[in-house]
Amino acid sequence: MIPFLDLRAAYAELKEGIDAAMLRVAASGWYVLGEEVAAFEREFAAYCGTKHCVGVGNGLEALELVLRAWDIGPGDEVIVPSSTYIATWLAVSAAGARPVPVEPDVRTANLDPDRVAAAITPRTKAILPVHLYGQPADMDPLMALAAQRGLKVLEDVAQAQGARYKGRRTGALAHAGAFSFFPTKNIGALGDAGAVTTDDDRLADRVRLLRNYGSKVKYVNVEAGVNSRLDELQAAILRAKLPVLDAWNDRRRALAAHYRERLAGIDIVELPYVPQWADPVWHLFTVRARDRRRVTDALDAAKIGWLIHYPIPPHLQQAYATLGLKQGDLPLAEQIADTILSLPISPHMPVAHVDAVADALRRAA
Repeated sequence: MIPFLDLRAAYAELKEGIDAAMLRVAASGWYVLGEEVAAFEREFAAYCGTKHCVGVGNGLEALELVLRAWDIGPGDEVIVPSSTYIATWLAVSAAGARPVPVEPDVRTANLDPDRVAAAITPRTKAILPVHLYGQPADMDPLMALAAQRGLKVLEDVAQAQGARYKGRRTGALAHAGAFSFFPTKNIGALGDAGAVTTDDDRLADRVRLLRNYGSKVKYVNVEAGVNSRLDELQAAILRAKLPVLDAWNDRRRALAAHYRERLAGIDIVELPYVPQWADPVWHLFTVRARDRRRVTDALDAAKIGWLIHYPIPPHLQQAYATLGLKQGDLPLAEQIADTILSLPISPHMPVAHVDAVADALRRAA
């Protein structure tokens, strides 16, 4: 059997360092907003090439706190991709604003800059591109448009830690970046964790304030903040993993290249499109299949794991019924949801598993 993902392998490779990190925190007697968080914030900011990193509770709250720090709220609109995980939309809603979906470049599933301009209204305050599946969105046109219209841009980097766009790392391409370190991510904690990256001193300062009950000084609260703090244990684990992130991403790239070689010419799947300027980190290796059931049946028969990211686009979820969008209103997002399929990939997956997937699909073709 080939699992879709085995997180135990990541721990096994770094067991000595992760165990030492956890014991170091346990022995320190300091478990929230201490030296481990401060050190990780410095190290991850340096990795991304930003002035600041602020550790928070998870990726959703990283997005929400940036929007709140920009004073985006009720009556405001934020442009979001129609094809994404619902957390991107939920962050906008949590801030009190309205998510305005824009259709993607169907080749990449990322936000299409050419469609964004038409969606801007006097209420628009920000654009929220997602680097979906580990591939950077086309950021330069979005940043130019935002500059022309006086808008903020927030990268959702939950799936793209270490990816590059025209040589620059994600998380340093816009006014701010929001990261998730959920265990399945390219660099994952052993629980929920997140971070915000930015070069903006005022933004970083306010996110630090908001994450800690709106307080800088104990028992002195200057605004209504939340409890969204990266804890010492997760920060220490992330510090143990950060030095190998690039190497693990390179392993993903090698597997993706082998997939592309072995799946070429199998007409029941369409291979992922990568623009020339993108250097993805292959958080997911996704193919498109017009007859997805035929493909998944073949994988099931070979005992190979697979997932769909994502089977129901946000506008068709009950959570967003109040937006009044119905089936057919965002056809590109729906087309992607109907055809997308994620195949196994991870830094610890042997090349032989790629061969097994390819053999199973070739037999079904």
